[in-house]
Amino acid sequence: MSEHDEQDEHDEHGNQHDHDSNDTYERLISLLDNARVDYELIDHEPEGGTEAVSALRGNPESAAAKCIVLRVKVDRRTTRNVLAVVPGDRRVDLDAVKALYSARYAGFSDAATAERLARSVPGTVLPFSFDKDLEVVADPDVVAQPRLYFNAARLDRSLVVSGADYARLAGPRVERIAGPAAG
Repeated sequence: MSEHDEQDEHDEHGNQHDHDSNDTYERLISLLDNARVDYELIDHEPEGGTEAVSALRGNPESAAAKCIVLRVKVDRRTTRNVLAVVPGDRRVDLDAVKALYSARYAGFSDAATAERLARSVPGTVLPFSFDKDLEVVADPDVVAQPRLYFNAARLDRSLVVSGADYARLAGPRVERIAGPAAG
């Protein structure tokens, strides 16, 4: 991607969009440091898949935050972008998300939109939103984790924080959106 892709420069409000994962990583670390939150960084081989990265980090998949960008069509004119955060061993229950928004449709966002809104590449999406157009909804089993693991907007580094600190900082809407175990 060129440094100045047309869609990456500015939005209709004049805000610059920088989709460099390194900037997203720095923003996350700054947020945690400014809030004086205890966290741990874990360096590992580059990996974005929840199962594989959980094995590298040595955590149960259930303690990982799986982050999926969804497109929710509330009605013909209203589409919302939702960052669904579920335990790593579970799937997003699209019917639950659809019901939550009284929507006509809920499905996975296309890769380009997901990357633009999450400001990071697939496999590194944070359970936080730094975009006003991306709402965060987290399953209660995520915020209940004593140690919550997720890639830190990088394939080679993960972060561990308590579910309570995550909920306090990210401010997600906490709703039951996880389906049965994946696989």
